[in-house]
Amino acid sequence: MKKLFAEFSGTYWLVFGGCGSALFAAGFPNLGIGFMGVSLAFGLTVLTMAYAVGHISGGHFNPAVSIGLWAGGRFPAKDLASYIAAQCVGAIAAAGTLYLILIGKPGFAIDNTKAGAFASNGFGAFSPDGYNLQSAFLAEFILTAFFLIIILGATDKLANGKFAGIAIGLALTLIHLISIPITNTSVNPARSLSQAIFAGGEPLSQVWLFWLAPITGAVLGGFIYKALLEKKEV
Repeated sequence: MKKLFAEFSGTYWLVFGGCGSALFAAGFPNLGIGFMGVSLAFGLTVLTMAYAVGHISGGHFNPAVSIGLWAGGRFPAKDLASYIAAQCVGAIAAAGTLYLILIGKPGFAIDNTKAGAFASNGFGAFSPDGYNLQSAFLAEFILTAFFLIIILGATDKLANGKFAGIAIGLALTLIHLISIPITNTSVNPARSLSQAIFAGGEPLSQVWLFWLAPITGAVLGGFIYKALLEKKEV
């Protein structure tokens, strides 16, 4: 239960901090943090919780990461379902908290006919810059594959584990800097699901892509690291 609560808490913080920065601060008049600030916020959520609870649960905070770690031989299949459930519940709880804060602002309403509604992900007309399904899939697939390679490499027993959280947090920052205009950046099915549930409409109908692309990319990244990069014991 400690491991599951750690995953719940870490994913809650990721969604609350990352999506919260997009909803509250990204476009704030004159002082908005913009793409750079939102990207950094997502990276900082993972960095801070990796050091806070990573030693308890491994610090996944993302169903694709859990599945990718399984593909890389670092996580048992028997724990996948419970980890993914804890991550999704944490993400949805964070989205609910964001919603409760936002309804305190006069005139607030979620317009799910526009890209990025409630910090949701999307493609086509729901991509921030109009990228189609194929482009969105490719971006999410490649970025998640490299995210797993970085995670597996940074946490390898031969790496300097004290700096793993920094490398992983900065990797997530870079991922957001690349892909916010393409899909509003997922690489995390729980993060996508939580925002889509509250946005509803087309963002919810497109959420399947933000499960399929990150998970398949994570599996590829896990297999690549295990087969081609991991140093085998002699």
